[in-house]
Amino acid sequence: MSEINSTEIGKALNMPSQKINKLLAELSYIEKNEKGWSITPLGEAKGGKQKKHFPTNNLFVTWNESIIETLKKTNEPTTQTQQQTTNENEKNFREQFPAKLRTTDGHFVRSRAELLIDNWLYSEEIVHAYERKLPIEEETYCDFYLPKGKIYIEFWGLENNEKYIKRKKKKIETYQKYQMNLIELKDNDIENLDDFLPNKLIKFGYSFN
Repeated sequence: MSEINSTEIGKALNMPSQKINKLLAELSYIEKNEKGWSITPLGEAKGGKQKKHFPTNNLFVTWNESIIETLKKTNEPTTQTQQQTTNENEKNFREQFPAKLRTTDGHFVRSRAELLIDNWLYSEEIVHAYERKLPIEEETYCDFYLPKGKIYIEFWGLENNEKYIKRKKKKIETYQKYQMNLIELKDNDIENLDDFLPNKLIKFGYSFN
């Protein structure tokens, strides 16, 4: 099977190479650095190979042609009915639990637990975003996103709510589908963030420096 680069993948998917690299980075297959694009262990597991341009020594990655099908599935749109249902569910949830609690760094969050999580991340000087849309076609938002390590954090707080449990199951399936780095938090974890979160972050290769 021949090796192809992001430009050739882009031609096959009718996308610019920049978007292909961004998508591969969002999937944690590659990482941007001063020399170009470096492959990650996950990218190697997906068949990617680190290469260098000569004489510049800039880095790039080549892939088996099978990566095209992988990216097609990643960008595969849901049906209109499915998308409308998902969008409506997200809208209803966000309206039912408005973000009114202000954190130390100025975010407005929806629960005391999210307030504590956000403040903990801020106190540890961890760059984070609140309610960031996942880099996929589905209308899905994470609770927190950490650009360093491409880590997503979800707090599950309504375990006795049937609709919430269905929403939780769907979100977990989405994270698994795209092989995203997910940390799940429950009520019992919130009072022990100093012990729980560092261990979880380190498991995803996060370094506190």
